[in-house]
Amino acid sequence: MEAAIHRQDWREPIKQALKRHAPHARVYCHYSVHPHSITYDLPKIKETLADGNRRAGECDVLIAFVPSASMGTAIEMHEAAKNGAVVLSITPLVANWVIRAYSDRIFPDMEAFEKFLASGELDELLKTKHK
Repeated sequence: MEAAIHRQDWREPIKQALKRHAPHARVYCHYSVHPHSITYDLPKIKETLADGNRRAGECDVLIAFVPSASMGTAIEMHEAAKNGAVVLSITPLVANWVIRAYSDRIFPDMEAFEKFLASGELDELLKTKHK
């Protein structure tokens, strides 16, 4: 079986939405830093996973785009939520326990996510969560 990564074209629309509605945000995209991670050997895989999980645990906001179940994203969501970050999920998986347990907001699509950003609710959610 050949290793393959699912399409990653969803990342740019999220970055652009953040640029429009949360220009103060410092965005870290793990895939942008590791676009060839599918070719990594096991030690580099472990190092990359540990780094991504550490960063998720240190963030203020984690945006999880989850079109299908993802073990890596589940770990990142857990780490972010455990450390008090706001977790925003864009996903059709509304019955998934990880999505339900760790998301502060769940959006069915990018349009709903961008509407949320435009409303200013993110700033209010951050204030509420970090009291």
